[in-house]
Amino acid sequence: MPLLTLIDAELAFGLHPLLDRASLTVRAGDRIGLIGRNGTGKSSLLNAIAGRIDLDDGEIKKRDGVSIALVEQEPVLPPAATLRLSLALRGDIDAHFHDDRERWRIEARLIEYMHRLGLDEAADPAQLSGGERKRGALALAFALSPDLMLLDEPTNHLDIDGITRIEELLAKQTSIVITHDRAFLDRVTTRIVELDRGLLRSYPGNYSAWEARRAVELSAEHTAARKFDRFWQQEEAWIRRGIEARRTRNAGRVERLERLRRQRTARRETIGRVKLSVDAGERSGKLVAELTDVTKRFGDKVIVESLSMRILRGDRIGLIGPNGAGKTTLLQLMLGALGPDDGTVQTGTNVQVAYFDQMRDALDPESTLAETISPGSDWIEIGTERKHVMTYLADFLFPPQRAEARVKTLSGGERNRLLLARLFARPANLLVLDEPTNDLDIESLELLETTLQDYSGTLLLVSHDRAFLDNVVTQTLVAEGSGVWREFVGGYSDWLQQRSSVSRPSWEKPLGEQAPVVAVPPVTKQKLSYKEQRQLAALPVEIEALEAEQRELSARMSQADYHRFGSDIIKVDRRRIEEIEHSIAAKFEQWSGLDVRARTGQTTS
Repeated sequence: MPLLTLIDAELAFGLHPLLDRASLTVRAGDRIGLIGRNGTGKSSLLNAIAGRIDLDDGEIKKRDGVSIALVEQEPVLPPAATLRLSLALRGDIDAHFHDDRERWRIEARLIEYMHRLGLDEAADPAQLSGGERKRGALALAFALSPDLMLLDEPTNHLDIDGITRIEELLAKQTSIVITHDRAFLDRVTTRIVELDRGLLRSYPGNYSAWEARRAVELSAEHTAARKFDRFWQQEEAWIRRGIEARRTRNAGRVERLERLRRQRTARRETIGRVKLSVDAGERSGKLVAELTDVTKRFGDKVIVESLSMRILRGDRIGLIGPNGAGKTTLLQLMLGALGPDDGTVQTGTNVQVAYFDQMRDALDPESTLAETISPGSDWIEIGTERKHVMTYLADFLFPPQRAEARVKTLSGGERNRLLLARLFARPANLLVLDEPTNDLDIESLELLETTLQDYSGTLLLVSHDRAFLDNVVTQTLVAEGSGVWREFVGGYSDWLQQRSSVSRPSWEKPLGEQAPVVAVPPVTKQKLSYKEQRQLAALPVEIEALEAEQRELSARMSQADYHRFGSDIIKVDRRRIEEIEHSIAAKFEQWSGLDVRARTGQTTS
């Protein structure tokens, strides 16, 4: 029996429904990645499943006795003397576990997971950072061992080491996870569920498998929409000609046109995409910055110890390190905004800096969106292009009626988009991006990647998003501990391969040294066999053929006179539709596995 079933769910908070007769089934062992654009209702869906809000219509059926734990995007911890007591209050452990032995067991597990996630159980909860609060809430959720865990952006505010630990802990936990971290989705999930225009669509496999399949589906959807629009326009033209010629109109065609009009009105278009472009302005000098034996300390803590490096025009450098390693401080040293305790920093000539601050301090909460983008003017010049501020805001999915809204009314994702809009409204030959991916949906994140790949200036990037680092930077600067920073060629994955030849960073300890949760099988390199190579090449063609047959069969079954085919043919068609669906899912899973092995050259043994 499923743990949970969502049936014809409806939920709305604005003009468009967040859930529009949506359905979903969750079974034990499922690890579901819930994806979709910002504002589509993903967090609301988790809250409805957790019982914190009610659906407008529809039903959520849960198996008797099923336990659910929700970790929100910004968890709130009750006031208490210590973090451990605060988490015990949050979990209401005393009220839910009356048996002393069971309560002690939960409290012992809570302490264990707090230590695993690097938390001090005696810390003052009121003084914790956002990342520490998130880790505390996650520790409590794992300690409670729920049947179903609901996680809303669990990777936000976490460093790479923290993210990989959460991945390991989720390996055997039934869960629904909202995240924009594509590497996380690839490593954790067994199924992707997309919330799009009120509907939930389920796809077997991880994010990479979904990405390949979704591209085909969207292409088919756009083709069908174009055909519908062309037919609808022909019918509109026909009825206008009929009126002009005063001929008697066919009542059936008039009724059909009215039905087409209703369908066209009800069809909800895909949400627009952010349009990004950045002007690199005038070229900077060849030397952007040079650090010579730079050292920086705060009290007894060494942030940078004797660092020497040169940043040249066109460099694309990613800074990697745990929270608190000093990545933001190092950026400020590179820019000359902060002086070193020892050593020298020389900045280059004609350097125009655009700085994306992870704390969004550059935004005035009382300013309007239009004032933030273009104070004192209605126009923005980007390179050779001149845009009205309303048009420019629309490029970042802000409608004209929101141009006069205050910054303080925006959500986290909207503030991120606004800061990017402000950043890219001015020419800059040095982009400094400190955690730019937080709160961005996956589609906007991938568009930002593409924009940065085409950027001709110099880039300094701080990010814990491994896929983003791989796709954007050409070299990394990694915190090794005790103020030591080491340069590596390539992105995050390249650093993983190169670090085996050097000492591991002090902050990056193998999970096995801290009581492993999941035993990871050894990995050995093995190329695809000749037969597997042929299968990998043939599978996309086979999938396309099956999907074409599926569309053709669905179109025939949707015809108004389909019932005239007779019950025998109808049964055969229905059985074939089910066979095609199962076959497509199986072939996608087979293709995904072969594709991953072909790209990595690895298989588990």
